[in-house]
Parts: sequence; C-alpha cells; structure tokens
Amino acid sequence: MSLDSYNGATLTLVVNPAAGHGKAKKLLPSVATTLLTRLPGVNLRVFQTSSYAEARMRCIAAVEAARPLVEGHRPDSLLVMGGDGMMHLGLNACGETDVPLGLIPAGSGNDFCRGVGVPTATAAAVQVIVDGHIGRIDLMEMTGHLAGGAERRLAGSILSTGFDARVNDHVNKMTHPMGRPSYTWAALAELSIFEPVTYRLLIDGVPRTQTAMFVCVGNAGYFGGGMQGLPQADITDGVLDVMIVNPVSRVTLLRLLPKMFNGAYVKDPAIEQLRATEVVVDGDDLVPMADGENQGQVPITLRALPGVLNLYLPRR
Repeated sequence: MSLDSYNGATLTLVVNPAAGHGKAKKLLPSVATTLLTRLPGVNLRVFQTSSYAEARMRCIAAVEAARPLVEGHRPDSLLVMGGDGMMHLGLNACGETDVPLGLIPAGSGNDFCRGVGVPTATAAAVQVIVDGHIGRIDLMEMTGHLAGGAERRLAGSILSTGFDARVNDHVNKMTHPMGRPSYTWAALAELSIFEPVTYRLLIDGVPRTQTAMFVCVGNAGYFGGGMQGLPQADITDGVLDVMIVNPVSRVTLLRLLPKMFNGAYVKDPAIEQLRATEVVVDGDDLVPMADGENQGQVPITLRALPGVLNLYLPRR
C-alpha cells in the first residue's frame, strides 16, 4: 500500500487511559506520534474516555461516521487501546460492518489480541496497523438476558462458566490486579471452595445434562490472562470450539491449571473437546464471563458468525 493511499483517511482512537494501571495513558503520546509519523495524511482523532459507557458510545459513533471503503485507499477505521474490555467494545461496534478495527493492547490480560495473533507489545501492535493488512475473521454471537439489559452482543474470545469464570470474576473484583499472578492467586482461592456444577447444554440441537468443573465455548482460544482455554480454536473456520472439563478432584484441577498456559491440559482424560455452530449454555450457579466481562445470566445462546469482522492483522 503506497503512502498516497493514506491521505484523507480518519483513524479514530478510543482509549481507556486507566488500563494497565495507567499504562495506556503513559503510552498514548508515543502511540499517537507513531501513527501520525508513519501514516502521513491521516486524520487521527483521539478520545480518552472516563467511563465504559463513554467508550462504548465513542466506538459506535466512530463506526457510524466512517466513510465507505474505497478500493486502494486506507479506510476510515476504529482503533481501541486498553484491555480486553476495550477490545470487546471495538469488536461490537465494528462487527457486521465494513469498518476495520485496530487493536492496541495496554491492559493486564490482552487475551483477544493473543487469540487473533496481534502482538501484545503495544509498539508492535501499532506497527500492525501502520502496515495496513486487513483480514476478515469470525466472531461469536451471544443472545439472552445479558448484563446491562442487552439481549444480544458479540464476543471475540471465550464464554467461560464454572470454575474458570469464578476465577475471572474474582480477579475483576480485586483492588489491585497484577496480570497473570492475580489469576493464579484467584484460582487458588476459588479452588478451596469450588464444587462441580450442573450444566444443561444444547450442542447443535443435542441436549446434554451433566456436572463439570467448567465448560468453555469460544471463537478465539485465550482467556484468563494468557490461558489457552481452546488451543485448537481457529478464528476463520466458521465454527465454535467447546471444551468440557469433567469432574475431577481439587488436586487434579490444581495440577491442570499451570498446563492451561501452554494448552497441554487438553491431553488429560478429563478433557472433552467438541465443535459446533450453536451452543446453549445453562445450568446452576453459573457465572458467564466473556472478553473479561460478566455477561449477565444463563441461559445464553452462542452462535458462530463467520467472517463478520475486518481486523488489522499481521501478514502471514
């Protein structure tokens, strides 16, 4: 892509300055300078938001104002900077449109970036946007009685429930979370009180009732600050991956947890892996978490949405 193709394009950068304990705010000047220097002719609009609601509205407004894509020219794009919550807002704004989304990680988890192959180092992620390669990827649709009164949202990574979701929720409630060590600490705390929960699943129309430690359903493979919940996940295959951890002892679960960071835990006989285009997740005492956020209450219906997001991605 020639430099002339950048002229006139608007890049709207929506930032959560508090992400990563203020990391995003500290890095913002260098990010903005890099974009303006390496993309001459672009119109860069930067919004530092003070609340989740403001960030959501800024993302939606940027997509609504974006001009139609013209072949051979840099398109108007939405860029989001922060943690997985900001990525979630960005993909919900850009999903099912032609407006490309750029990811600039500056949070503690950065799981969506890991799952789609965007570098978790901020400078390297900005370079991906500068390079200008855009790919089309899948997302996951969530419908039900969701948090905030919503009935439908899109998710990029994993809907987790059971033990894994309680760990994520525990971390979210920490006063001073510290990335991966926080997840390890929360996992140990929850492990001491956790019991297998009852699931009522509907997997491509086939009902299934069972107890399990947890069930993950997703599009990209990471959650929990770098855990590979779905190591086989493919963001372009048009289906969802399902992983079930059948009931095991606390000792066994403790042994499996470190292996979740490299995906080796799936070799354990307690693990069951499936694929589906639609999954209904219901059960007792479930905490549904997706993209690092509590999604409300079950039942939640999950569907694969093939190729609905334009995303700045590294060239392969």
